[in-house]
Amino acid sequence: MKKLLFWWSELKSTFWFIPVFIIISGIALAIGLVYWDSNSEFEPSGAIRFFFPGSPDAAKDILTIISGAMIGVAGTVFSITLVALTLASNQFGPRLVKNFMYDRINQTVLGTYVSLFIYCLIVLNTVKDTGEMQFIPLFSVAFALLMAIANIVLLIVFIHHVAISIQADYIIGNISINLSRHLAQLFPQDMGNRGEQQIHDIEKVKESHSSSQKLTCEFDGYLRYIDSEALMKDVRELDVFLDLYHRPGSYLVKDLELGEVYAHKDLKNEELDRLRQHFLGGKTRTPQQDAEHAIHQMVEIAARALSPGVNDPYTAISCIDNLCSSLAYLTSIRFPSPYRVDASGTLRIKADVLTFAGMMDAAFNAIRQYARDSPPVIIRLMEAMITLSKFAQTEEQKGAIKKHAEMTWNLAKQQFEEKRDLEDLEKRYKKIS
Repeated sequence: MKKLLFWWSELKSTFWFIPVFIIISGIALAIGLVYWDSNSEFEPSGAIRFFFPGSPDAAKDILTIISGAMIGVAGTVFSITLVALTLASNQFGPRLVKNFMYDRINQTVLGTYVSLFIYCLIVLNTVKDTGEMQFIPLFSVAFALLMAIANIVLLIVFIHHVAISIQADYIIGNISINLSRHLAQLFPQDMGNRGEQQIHDIEKVKESHSSSQKLTCEFDGYLRYIDSEALMKDVRELDVFLDLYHRPGSYLVKDLELGEVYAHKDLKNEELDRLRQHFLGGKTRTPQQDAEHAIHQMVEIAARALSPGVNDPYTAISCIDNLCSSLAYLTSIRFPSPYRVDASGTLRIKADVLTFAGMMDAAFNAIRQYARDSPPVIIRLMEAMITLSKFAQTEEQKGAIKKHAEMTWNLAKQQFEEKRDLEDLEKRYKKIS
């Protein structure tokens, strides 16, 4: 079931799904309204009659004008979208293009204009003016007029949205929101009950099994998803213990070891394939179970901002601020245990899980390395460490924060040329050390 939800989420994330859905809805609406018109005996009178076509020729003219205008504007919308994608790719990195493709407003606008074009074509084909029959789909034409007016307003909203969406602060804010949304989906997700066994218990579990076999990868690409419930079910039915070496977001090469299976007998290839089918791969990373995905996107923006060709430290500082906010939240959550037990309490899986120290490394290592020639960014990194130290609750968290503060201080001692800048940073460093 969870695998189906994963593919459904991937389908909704494509650029074409929403437009195609809107187009199909437009076709269904055209058929429904024409059917209603064919069975209606409504005759407009009074002032309301001016809002309905008075003749078949008038209906044809209205529908022709609307359909021609809609397909022309749809081309303009598509061109604007491509320009925005190009600007985003050049300024913030090609991996962020996917964020613009996922934008619901862009998808809705494109789908609405194409849908109205097809709607008008279908309704136009039903207008009849022959000696034997005269048919004017009054409500269908009136609806087309209303949608044309709504699409004009939608075009204004779209242009405003595009102008906002290519701004650095907006992009960074959206990535930060996505990061916060996915932090709760730490790998592995609900993979059995959480056991708290010690390391020596793991060794005992391994020794209690007479056979061990490598579980190899069958694809080249990123590990995108693990169907944790189904995997736990099969591990329990096969009565094995699985030691996983990778988590979602890891890049795997075909025949690389995913993990090692400990069993009471040698498993057949069919049984190993049964376990492999719960690991889904692809050429791109996805955020469903990869909590570091959005962090790497933020780091990429900061790295580009700190490149000599761009030299935009304020964008990098904005990235640091948003990362600091997300990591402050992480200090208050309980990271998943790597030990997974089944319903009977038997240890079944040891997973490669995320840790606070690992998330700190992913967030700040690359930014610190790229910030060698940017004192303002180095100072803001130290300020971020001070902020995080106020939220730290465990020794692990305090140790990870102190480590990054020390590395930032060591970098500053090597790079700062102004003595007062170094003294100012030292005062901040002493608040942590």
